[in-house]
Amino acid sequence: MMKTKSEITLLKINDIHKEFDNKEILTGVSFELHRGEVLVILGPSGCGKSTLLRCINGLEKIQSGDIIFDETSLIQDNTNWPVIREKIGMVFQNYDLFPHMTVIDNILLGPLKVQKRDKKEALEQAEDLLARVGLLDRKDAFPRQLSGGQKQRIAIVRALCMNPEIILFDEVTASLDPEVVREVLDVILGLAKQGMTMVIVTHEMGFARSVADRIIFMDEGNICEIAEPDVFFTNPQTERAQHFLNIFQY
Repeated sequence: MMKTKSEITLLKINDIHKEFDNKEILTGVSFELHRGEVLVILGPSGCGKSTLLRCINGLEKIQSGDIIFDETSLIQDNTNWPVIREKIGMVFQNYDLFPHMTVIDNILLGPLKVQKRDKKEALEQAEDLLARVGLLDRKDAFPRQLSGGQKQRIAIVRALCMNPEIILFDEVTASLDPEVVREVLDVILGLAKQGMTMVIVTHEMGFARSVADRIIFMDEGNICEIAEPDVFFTNPQTERAQHFLNIFQY
């Protein structure tokens, strides 16, 4: 996917280490994310991809290293994570929609309760985003009345309505039926074309190749290689990446 990359470093991950029960899950991960860039993280299950996203979003605490967002370290004791999460949004594979609230109320909860925004302005933005993902007619529905793909598109709209600078996507199609995966991936492809800064964890290889500016390949808690997608998928440099792509017949 060809587009002009910004020279502005929005996020810097510097040698981070993360442990669970004395087992190191991330073993010195480092990379930079530029404004408007799409990074796709690939790797086998259990290699630390989702843990990495959760560390970036402050849902997991790192043991060492640094996470620098907009030139500010996020590992300080006084980091205001609720405010940071408005700027670094995250979409999970299980939607996390409140079942007792309508679609529009789910979307407006953050802008109105957290950001204290004007209701008319927030509602106009929410309806515009719903229209863009083809779900404006479902704004008064409850989550139980939606398909999995519709719920995931609503989760994306909810994240966008907070006006984040970065969105992290953690295997957002993993729990979806194959026939609805495309509708969610198309929304993310649209965001990429509009210049949204994103870090995406996925097992959808064709999607990864089409959406990414760079591919990060991880194994056993570390980064094995970083490359542009055409280079990674046609000429991976490490034996581990070659084996991984062979499994997917790429």
